[in-house]
Amino acid sequence: MMLNGRGGMLRNAVSPFGRLFNRSAASSSARTPKLFVGGLSYDTNETALKDAFSQYGDVIAVRVICHPTTGKSKGFGFVKFSSEDEAAAAVHKMNGEELDGRIIRVHYSDSR
Repeated sequence: MMLNGRGGMLRNAVSPFGRLFNRSAASSSARTPKLFVGGLSYDTNETALKDAFSQYGDVIAVRVICHPTTGKSKGFGFVKFSSEDEAAAAVHKMNGEELDGRIIRVHYSDSR
């Protein structure tokens, strides 16, 4: 049973520290091979994004996020590698580089 700061009982018996602990344990031991890529040109498609990142390893999935109504790119996407080492190399080399006339931001995605 868990108590809140005022002595009352909490409805959910899941400790907020449990989620925090699990997230920090996962991020400290291994990073996900999924990368967030921001600052994309609205003309950059999934093929161009895959081509740009494939030089750093085996790209197993690419997704450019598009507006559901217009179908136009929202200017960001995700690239997933087969290994963490390949993802790390891509972050190191591609963050701050130019792609299709835009400087892109690359970092690890929070989602798996």
